[in-house]
This record gives sequence, C-alpha cells and structure tokens, in this order.
Amino acid sequence: MQLPCVTWRKQDHPAKAEIPILQALRRGAACPAGLETAMKHRINMAAGSEPADILITNARVVDVFSGLVRQDSVAIGDGVFLGFGQREAREVVDAQGAYLLPGFIDAHIHLESSMVTPARFAEMALPHGTTSVVADPHELANVCGTAALRFLLASAQTLPLSIFLALPSCVPATPFEDSGAVLQAKDLAPFMDDPHVASLGEMMNYPGVLNGDPEVLEKIALSRSRRKPVDGHAPALLGRELDAYLCTGIANTHECTTAEEFHQNLMRGCRIFLRDGSAARNLPALAPLVTPGNCHRCAFCCDDRHASELLTAGHMDEVLRKAVALGMDPVTAVRLCTLNAAEAEGLQGKGAIAPGYDADCVLVDDLASFNVRMTFAGGRQIAAEGRMLALLADPPLNDLTNTVRLAPLPDDVFALPLPSGRARVIRLHPGSLVTDAEEHDVTCTNGLFDARQNDGLCKLAVVERHKATGKVGVGILAGYGLRNAAVATSVSHDSHNIVVCGDNDADMLAAVRRVAAMGGGIAVAGEGRILEELPLPVAGLMTHEAPETVVRALDAIHGLLHGHGIPANVAPLMALSFMALPVIPSLKLTARGLFSVADWRFVSVDAAARH
Repeated sequence: MQLPCVTWRKQDHPAKAEIPILQALRRGAACPAGLETAMKHRINMAAGSEPADILITNARVVDVFSGLVRQDSVAIGDGVFLGFGQREAREVVDAQGAYLLPGFIDAHIHLESSMVTPARFAEMALPHGTTSVVADPHELANVCGTAALRFLLASAQTLPLSIFLALPSCVPATPFEDSGAVLQAKDLAPFMDDPHVASLGEMMNYPGVLNGDPEVLEKIALSRSRRKPVDGHAPALLGRELDAYLCTGIANTHECTTAEEFHQNLMRGCRIFLRDGSAARNLPALAPLVTPGNCHRCAFCCDDRHASELLTAGHMDEVLRKAVALGMDPVTAVRLCTLNAAEAEGLQGKGAIAPGYDADCVLVDDLASFNVRMTFAGGRQIAAEGRMLALLADPPLNDLTNTVRLAPLPDDVFALPLPSGRARVIRLHPGSLVTDAEEHDVTCTNGLFDARQNDGLCKLAVVERHKATGKVGVGILAGYGLRNAAVATSVSHDSHNIVVCGDNDADMLAAVRRVAAMGGGIAVAGEGRILEELPLPVAGLMTHEAPETVVRALDAIHGLLHGHGIPANVAPLMALSFMALPVIPSLKLTARGLFSVADWRFVSVDAAARH
C-alpha cells in the first residue's frame, strides 16, 4: 500500500502548541502568554474532569525511576503523559499485555552515516522505537558550515523524530585539511540557546584541550556558560592526561573500548556511552562492566548506523537486544536507552513515562526481543508493526546541494614521480582505521609510479572539492588490492574531499569526474566507463532517495569492488573513506599531501627525498 507523504508540522498537533511553553519554563524564562489556560486544560485532563486524548490500557509499564514493571493504564494529552489508571479518553489503545517503554534515545549519532536525509532516517528509526537522537552534524558541517546547522534545526521542527543537536566542535578536525567551512566559537554562539541544541559535540581535538588552545577552550566555555554538556572524544587517554582533559568540564565519552578506559573515566565522573554502531561495536566488551552501582552513569549510543543495518537489524531496539543477550538486566538496559541518555544530554521531559514528560513511548512484545509493535511521538501514534503510518518530508535542501567545486583536472593530475624508486606507503589493515607506515622499492614507468607494475599496491589520491583550489594529494596504498578499476567517493572523513583509489590514472580520473558531475557520491570506473554509481547530492554525503535504493546501490558497488580484487575482509568504501583523516595513526593522505600522524607533519612519498 502506498503511504501518504506528509510534512509533519508540530504546531498543527494540539499537543505541540504547549511545547514552546514547556521549553520556555524549562529554560527558566518568564511564563509565556496562554500558560494559565494551557495548564488548566492539562490539569483537568490529568484529574479526569476532561477526557484525555489517548488512554493506553492493559500495558505492562516499565518504570525507569523505580526499576519496576507494573500492569497499568497510561493517559496522554497535550503531547505529554498525564498519569495512570482508568479514565475517559477520546481514543483507547489496548496494549493486550505488551510492555510500554519510554521512547528510545540514541545519545550520540552522526545521521550522515546512514547516507540518507533526516526524513528518510526517521522513517527507518521510528518504527524501531527510536523517538529522540542527539545528532552531531560534524560531517555536514565540514562541508556546509552553519547551513548544515540550520538545516538540522529545521528538521527538528518538522519531523516527529526529536532531533537534538550536538554543535560540532572540530570543524575542521585538524589544520592540515581543506574543509568546506570553519566553525569557531563565534559561529556556534548564535545556535547555542536553541532548545533543540543539546550540547557541544565531541571534542576530538584533545591535544588542543591539553595544550590549552584558546579557540578550543572558548568553545568549551561557551557551552558551559549555557549550562549545556560538552561531549568527549579522547580514545585511550588515561591517567593525568585524562584528568587534564576532563577538568575542563567535558562530560561524557563514547570512545571506551576496554575495561581500563571504562573505569578510569567512570571514577572521574565522566558518563559512559556504550557504543554499538556499524563502524565500532564496543558493547560486548563494556556491557559486563555495568553494575547496579554504576548503571546510572551509563547510556547507549550508536555513533554511526548504516542504512542496511537500520533496515534489517534496527536501531536502538537492536542495541537493547544485544545488551540483554549479554546478561544486562532488561529494565536496566531500558533505562540506559531512555532516562539515562536524556539526563546525560539535558533532554528535559524525555526518557520516562511520568506526568508531564513528553509522550514518546513504545509498545514491545517482551523485554528480550524488544519487537516494536507501536511507536508514539509527542502523544501521536506514528508507526505500527514495523511500518510508518505516513511518509515524511525534509525541509528545503537548497543550501546543502551543489557542493562539489573542482578546479580543472588535467589528464596527468595523478602522476606521481619517484626519482629514487623507493616510496613511503600507507598499509591498510582489514577492520581497522589505523594504518602502518611502510617503505617499498617500487617499479616506475618513465620515472612515474605505475600501480599495474607493482603487485599489491594501488595509487591513492585526494582531490580538494570545496573551493576549487586545485589541491591534489597523491600517494600509494597497500592492502586494498583493487585491479583494473578505480573507485572515487566524496564521503571522506572528516573534510569530505574526494578520495579515489585505483590501478590506473584514466579510470581514477573518470571516477572523480563522475562524482563531480553527480554533485557528490560514489563512482566505480573500469576500462574507461562508469560501472556502478550512487549519487549523494546532499553535501556529497546523503540522498533523499529511499534507503532501499541506497542499500541496493551499495551492495552492487561492494560486490563489484570485491570482484576487482579487494579482499573479502576489507570494507571497500569505509576503508577508503578514512584514508584522508590525519588524526588516526599512522600515515594518511590529504589534498595537501602525505601526512605522518606520528611526526605530526607532511612527508614526501619519495622515501629518499629531504623534508
């Protein structure tokens, strides 16, 4: 059946007229006009003198405050929970013994990792019970700057999925890249008081924190002055360096991968976000560390969630299934996925089924499978039995399109002279973002590196695509294995220039030009023609097309690349997309050239060249 496509207007729903009043009160503002009338209406519904909007009966209500489960009825009106017990209502929903949980919250996610726009993401997440996300638009902002923030805030106003922003703290991630924008504290300040802004996003620049970089400290001070959390990101930081990092007021981390990191952060008051996403799965190592004594300081997040997993496995419901399967108490797991996430990110009115809380809730079959039967957002049913009741519409995308701007690319743009015949090579490792720095004797043709004459080596290039500067970095990659083809993508963390890899310059050039012609995306070229492609016209990172279309295209691209020599244990696009991120050891490539993370400087590809 064809679903209707609607633009969700929160102000159209009776419940949403009250939301600005609640937000004003929660910020400590003066009582807005109309408060007395609105509150009297709510009091009357809660007291039973006026009918509620919805009454959910025969439910097993999970109380995240007491940790108990009880048989009860729950009343909803004006978009919030009114209270418990039988009463008159305009609509009655019989839960038939299902468990009623607060709507699920992802405490930290990059929506861009799904490769679809927020509306398409919401259509995948809401049927799986996710009603709120804290989204760090770090990727979009690196391309589009403040336009990305305005777009996400518009999405927060128009979609039933509650989107809260973690304002990106590191745009660009390092001074060694060419991003599409630079966001300083003064650029973030106008957004900080928006009620849909939850926090300052993950502070990846931990060297800047430790060294007291003035711009880094200004961003932290800005967020703290607005009494909003500062999200952390400092993998493997321990001891005194962790003390120095956290003493600035950084509040949480989603980067713990070991018991030592978990306990060192926890004992210092840092909240722990247990991550289980598509790129990093830390739940098996961390879930057994959660105890009755520390569970109130823990929450769940995905960080990244690809469309294929959202369609097949789910979102936070899948995290809950895994946590319980690993031995976590089910009600504790629910609390990590609801109340704890809301409290960690200051999402007032979210995360619990209680009078005055936003009526975001989920009916599930049981507390093991967490199979979602119904999803309510803002007191309105929006999904049932794994399907949306109506499709959603994004706000205008105009400011996020046409973002690929290349200088003219001559035919020899990827030529790589190696006079010494000895080269520095990036060594890729399957399943890891960390690379090794190696040196190889290489075969050249007319003094130029020729990948087809060097088994196991490919040519790698990064092309600046934001301001048509003409910057192109060229290097050599081992462990990728691509033969008789090239692949280019504008998804290239964190600055999202175009990264391309292949065994011949002609196919590399064809793939890059196709990505540019599509306004961003992924293209595979072989023998001078385009073999597969996925247009990503929104910032070169996302599309408004259906997630199923994206997944089919990605499957075709992955299959083709594996058929052209990329090993089965290498994720072709993910591996390539991190080759240009010069904050992860040990050798990476940017549009400015080959970068040694260990030495924190650029180095020549020719191993014999003087620096």
